[in-house]
Amino acid sequence: MTKTALVTGGSRGIGFGISMALAKIGYNVVINGTREASLVKDKIATLASFGTKVIYIQGNIAERNSREEIFNQVRQLDQQINLLVNNAGVAPRVRKDMLDLDESDYDYVMDINLKGTFFIAQQFARWMLEWRQVHQDYTGMIINISSVSAIAASVKRGEYCISKAGISMMSKLLAIRLAEANIPVYEIRPGVINTDMIAKVKTQYQKLIDDGLTLENRMGTVEDIGTIVATMAQGGMPYATGQIITPDGGMMIERL
Repeated sequence: MTKTALVTGGSRGIGFGISMALAKIGYNVVINGTREASLVKDKIATLASFGTKVIYIQGNIAERNSREEIFNQVRQLDQQINLLVNNAGVAPRVRKDMLDLDESDYDYVMDINLKGTFFIAQQFARWMLEWRQVHQDYTGMIINISSVSAIAASVKRGEYCISKAGISMMSKLLAIRLAEANIPVYEIRPGVINTDMIAKVKTQYQKLIDDGLTLENRMGTVEDIGTIVATMAQGGMPYATGQIITPDGGMMIERL
């Protein structure tokens, strides 16, 4: 039976790179995003060109009713979800000192990056457990996309760092909770990845990389992250639930 993945934020950036990698290995792909379907037709067509089934569900995971609608639409597809990739996330609206951060900007990031991600994970984890109880051959998996910002502090992106640190703990908790059903949970902590999220500060990041921020002298690509997810999706990381993969070009290695 062909496996199916749901990738939140799957129509752009890292999410699209992941969706592409999964489509290439034969997964049916359900992608979620906030844009209208008419604006992602090209993305859907690209994914479908690999001969896989592609479904787009518009919705904002920050909103409870929208999360429920996403979940209900997936359930109505009458097919199991074997892989949930919690990728949807946003950068701060404005980078500012944490002492100047206002509540609305904090809520904007946390509602999407952490609260929305947690409750989407909760819904689908419950459903995976239901499938597991009924079908002994069912295989499920959850992959959470966090960031090196889960451990690398940046006072001008405090709300973002806190949200990613929360995802890291959420991953551990899910790994513990789902272990009895043999549903592995992984966390991927990307470093500097070349996407539209960093467009405004790309020049600054490139200078840091040129000056030795990373061991590998380049930014990461969405294809890098997609390759890692596809490896996991094909069972390439057995006996490793709860583990953290850090594709950062060696940035987080401590050096003297």
